[in-house]
Amino acid sequence: MTQTEFKHRIRISKTDITGEFPLEYALQDIKGIGKAMAKAILRITKLDGKQQAGYLSDEDVQKIEEVLNDPAKHGIPSWMFNRKKDTYTGEDKHLIETDLMLTVQEDITTMKKIRCYRGIRHELGLPCRGQRTRGSFRRGSIVGVKRRK
Repeated sequence: MTQTEFKHRIRISKTDITGEFPLEYALQDIKGIGKAMAKAILRITKLDGKQQAGYLSDEDVQKIEEVLNDPAKHGIPSWMFNRKKDTYTGEDKHLIETDLMLTVQEDITTMKKIRCYRGIRHELGLPCRGQRTRGSFRRGSIVGVKRRK
């Protein structure tokens, strides 16, 4: 592996990544990629995760983008994907960046439209995952209970 010139910013799938970080952590700056997915990408592309991201060559960036575009084709198991059994197509996908944000927003809009429990909670700005609301999720200037005189 030859050392190329150091780049402070690298563009991978429409995201600018800081070159000073190790590659394993720099990949996690891409929305939709966590620790496990970053390690899987490095294992498939045979890149060193401890190497600084600024020393990546253009070919290495191209390899990473190919794996990100179709992770199933490169052998990443479907249980690592962030969108299993998509409601419209029924297939397992791994979405990143704007695709992920738009899909989540579309799902929330659908829940609001069909008036399911989670959709109503989203409309009211309340938690949807079963947290208690007596002490948490309070906003506004008045907090507490008014005392009797």
